[in-house]
Amino acid sequence: MLTDKIIPIDKVSELMSVLNHEGNKIVFTNGCFDILHAGHVRYLDQAKSLGDILILGLNSDNSVKRLKGEERPINHQDDRAIVLAGLAAVDFIVIFEEDTPFDLIKLVKPDVLVKGGDWKAQDIVGSDIVLAKGGEVRSLAFSKGLSTTNTLARLRKIDA
Repeated sequence: MLTDKIIPIDKVSELMSVLNHEGNKIVFTNGCFDILHAGHVRYLDQAKSLGDILILGLNSDNSVKRLKGEERPINHQDDRAIVLAGLAAVDFIVIFEEDTPFDLIKLVKPDVLVKGGDWKAQDIVGSDIVLAKGGEVRSLAFSKGLSTTNTLARLRKIDA
């Protein structure tokens, strides 16, 4: 079931014990993923290719509101999680309330930390945790012109 991929934050340590015991290379990324588009799917597929298990930290509705403004998110966190769970690249999803995934990264302790865009490794939240354990921090290229913000702008033009 899709919901089996959605892990409550209080079960993350238990999950990580199992995954680490099995010898998996853990990749972590995070984001809002409000209106899923091809850029997201390509990004997540590329992130997954860097290891065995991809864990996605999903910003909660309250977190998205603080980061993106009162009109966001468009889709509820549970709906966003289900859509993401339907992607083959995503193994587990954890919804987090904070503005950054720092506390979640401390729990996951991934082998590879991934963000999109032009982030420098040292500027990615949690990079210090991952690098201290000998892990890798990667910045993956965005798909040009593909973003939730651009999708919303196009929809507003159609609606006008």
